[in-house]
Amino acid sequence: MTEIIAHRGSSGTHPENTMAAFIEAERVKADGLEFDVHMTKDERLVVIHDERVDRTTNGNGWVKAFTLKELKKLNAGTAKYSSEKIPTLKEVFGWAAGNNLRLNIELKTGLIDYPKLEERVIDMIKQFGLENRVILSSFNHYSIEKIHKIDSRIETAILFMEGLFEPWKYARSIGASALHCHRRAAAPEMIQGAVRAKMAIRLFTVNKKADLQRFMNSGCTGIFTDWPERAVHARKTLKKT
Repeated sequence: MTEIIAHRGSSGTHPENTMAAFIEAERVKADGLEFDVHMTKDERLVVIHDERVDRTTNGNGWVKAFTLKELKKLNAGTAKYSSEKIPTLKEVFGWAAGNNLRLNIELKTGLIDYPKLEERVIDMIKQFGLENRVILSSFNHYSIEKIHKIDSRIETAILFMEGLFEPWKYARSIGASALHCHRRAAAPEMIQGAVRAKMAIRLFTVNKKADLQRFMNSGCTGIFTDWPERAVHARKTLKKT
């Protein structure tokens, strides 16, 4: 059965990477969440996609230039969800301890070299006992190799946008255990090859009904979607046919 992972929470219906979006994803019975982690000026781990706060809050500037207290003053919501704030990773983990959702954490280390971000995230995973529920992914594959060296038990995934040839071989060479691929680069032979190689392959970001049905029939391990309720319905429909 194809895993349904809510991309930045239920971001099609709620403000992305907020507790409201995560709670909605759980309500509609997604299998997991995907969210992003950056670090503040005072070295706190926070959940937000961009390196800057401009697009998703009423503030402006780099995440790394704010203290946590300063970030918490910003509004990360919308008119309908006006009370949302940027959550900390600790807050998300504390909430997740009460459910069984898979947690895909994207480490945003591609543009900014946050000091020991990988170690800090892994320490918090262990603090909450979430080692078996977490996938750590990144477009920065040096981060993936580093995670594998720190703790090889934690599942890791390489993020990529291109039609790579036999990417499962490369992924294994750096200790990764899954492929997270853009849907446009997910050729049928890549999906089939990953399945034969017994490597998980999950596709992002799949929102259209036709794409949901096509990829769910393709044998891929999972899909990331902004509309998890729509995806859950599509999966139920497939099971009946």
